[in-house]
Amino acid sequence: MVDMSPETVTIVMFGLAIVGILIGFPLVFVLGSIAMLVGVLNLGSAGAWSLFYVRIWDMMSNYVFLAVPMFVFMGMMVEKSGAADRLYAGLHLAFGPFRGGLAIATILMGTILAACVGVIAASVIMIALIATPSMLQRGYNKDLVCGCVCAGGTLGILIPPSLMLVVYGPMAQISVGKLFMGAFGPGFLLSGLYMLYVGMRAWLRPADAPPLTTEERQVTTAHKLNVLFTGMLPPLFLMFSVLGVIFFGIAAPTEAAAVGALAATALTLAYRRLNWPVLRDCMIDTMRITSMALVIGWSAQMFVSVFLRLGGGNVIQDVLLAMPGGKWGTFFAVQFVIFIMGMLIDWIGIVFIMVPLVTPLAPALGFDPLWFSMMIVVNLQMSFMTPPMAYAIFYLKGIAKPEWNIDTGHIIRGVLPFVALIVVALILCIAIPDIILWLPHQMIKF
Repeated sequence: MVDMSPETVTIVMFGLAIVGILIGFPLVFVLGSIAMLVGVLNLGSAGAWSLFYVRIWDMMSNYVFLAVPMFVFMGMMVEKSGAADRLYAGLHLAFGPFRGGLAIATILMGTILAACVGVIAASVIMIALIATPSMLQRGYNKDLVCGCVCAGGTLGILIPPSLMLVVYGPMAQISVGKLFMGAFGPGFLLSGLYMLYVGMRAWLRPADAPPLTTEERQVTTAHKLNVLFTGMLPPLFLMFSVLGVIFFGIAAPTEAAAVGALAATALTLAYRRLNWPVLRDCMIDTMRITSMALVIGWSAQMFVSVFLRLGGGNVIQDVLLAMPGGKWGTFFAVQFVIFIMGMLIDWIGIVFIMVPLVTPLAPALGFDPLWFSMMIVVNLQMSFMTPPMAYAIFYLKGIAKPEWNIDTGHIIRGVLPFVALIVVALILCIAIPDIILWLPHQMIKF
């Protein structure tokens, strides 16, 4: 065995991780192999495998993680139900007559679907397939179309029930229910900022987002209200079935996830979309996404357990606490590190690796742990729209049809203003912490 100092452990483990990721190896293999190599060299094979067993078993036996497959299943079932088509039809009629109305409807649809899906791939693809043709046919600027689809689709990772928050809670030892309630404020803030930007751009540059034609607007108010109501009611029912029971203390997030999965299945049945191929596809997608998350989690747990066992966590904390500018210098250093990591690796890896390292800093610096955690989650919104690891960009590009004539340049130019708006939201949450903290304080029980 060798005896590495904590400083050497930090340099070796993170250095090898960065090299492996940049070369292009899958994250799970990079983290797992580094953990085994450094762990066996420093702790011996028996010590390393004992440590791995304890950490992985703790993760596998954590009751909260049962919510992951059920929330994924709920999102997959909502995607198959056809609820998104009906929702957009109502929003299309309600907002279409205004400049930028279809883009605003797209973001609003993403906001509502965020409370029903929580899986980025499903929400971005749904919104893209439904909203993109409608906007392009009416002469909307392609950059704006792409930005609205990506930004609206990624709200699902923030607005509950979010898969990220379910994974984040156990890693930070914070109630998932509190995280859910804390995410509403910044989630709706981002949605509002996105819609405000679209409205201002449509006002300043009318050609970028024209309203519906006079012929298309010849619809009675009663018909508009009927389509809007019938389109919004099912998602709102699903939202309340999950989040209402958490807020009012009826059930914990894990039980609420089961309720949501059942409600989504009932919704699909009510729309006459439920059959064996749909159920089979939903179950396969659920197993695939859950397995991917768990395998990354296992390898990250191996990496973090060795890193902390050999004293690397103290090195990271000492470096961050020594940053100039006091507690705010440390806070902004953490945010910068999270931002850079978001450009390089998947959010699941970031949560499993960084959250156990930086969460203890919050009380040490005098920050509310819930507020500190939500700031990291909001920061991670940018990771879906900042290349090279920008899933929203890849999903939209991957399903873009040739007749749309959309290239990667359109998508990147389109998302940049929305990334800037996420920075604005972070600043507002710093200035007004109650944006995050007010609703959790209203919960009946925790």
